[in-house]
Amino acid sequence: MALHRNLTLGLWERRSNLITKAKKTTQLGELKERFEKSKGIVLTEYKGLTVAQMADLRRQLKEVGGEYKVCKNTLVSLAAKDTQYAVADKYLTGPTGVVFGYDDAIAVAKKLLEFGAKNDKFSVKSGVIDGTLFDAAQIKEVAKLPSRPVLLGMLAGVMQAPAQKLAAALNATVAQLGYALEAAKNKKTA
Repeated sequence: MALHRNLTLGLWERRSNLITKAKKTTQLGELKERFEKSKGIVLTEYKGLTVAQMADLRRQLKEVGGEYKVCKNTLVSLAAKDTQYAVADKYLTGPTGVVFGYDDAIAVAKKLLEFGAKNDKFSVKSGVIDGTLFDAAQIKEVAKLPSRPVLLGMLAGVMQAPAQKLAAALNATVAQLGYALEAAKNKKTA
C-alpha cells in the first residue's frame, strides 16, 4: 500500500512540473519573434556543459549580437515552420541549443567555434544563414570569412577601383590632348 502511495505521489509531482499549454503558447510566440528578428541561426549540442560554461557562452554571444536558447525540439520546429529556418528541422534531435544571430551571423559562428575549441562537450550541429542550410563542416568554413563590415569594405574597394581607373584614363587622355595642343602651338610659333 505504501508503494502505491509513493508511485501515485510521484506521478502527481511530475504532473505539476509539466509545462502548461498556456506557457508553451507563450514560449512558441517568443521563439517565433526570435526567428523573425534573426539573420541566421546555429543549432548546437550542449550536453555535459556546466551552468557556468553556459553562462559564459551566453555572455560571449551577447557581445557579438547573438542569443543562446535551450528549448524543446518540438517547440523549435513549430516556431521555425513557415520560415527560412524550417530547413534545419532534421537536425532537431537530442539536446539542442539554438543560437540566434541578430547582427552578424558570421561573428556568432566564430564565437561558437572558439567556445567549442575550448569545451569538448560542446559541438555545432548545423546552421541556417540567409535561408541556406549549412552542416557543421560548412559552418566552420563560413566562420573563416571576414565579418560583414570587412566584407562590405572589400566590396566597396572592388567597386571603386574601376571608377578610379576610368577617371585616371580620362585624365590621362585629357592631359595627352593638352600636351599635343601645346606642342602644336609651340611648333606654329616656332
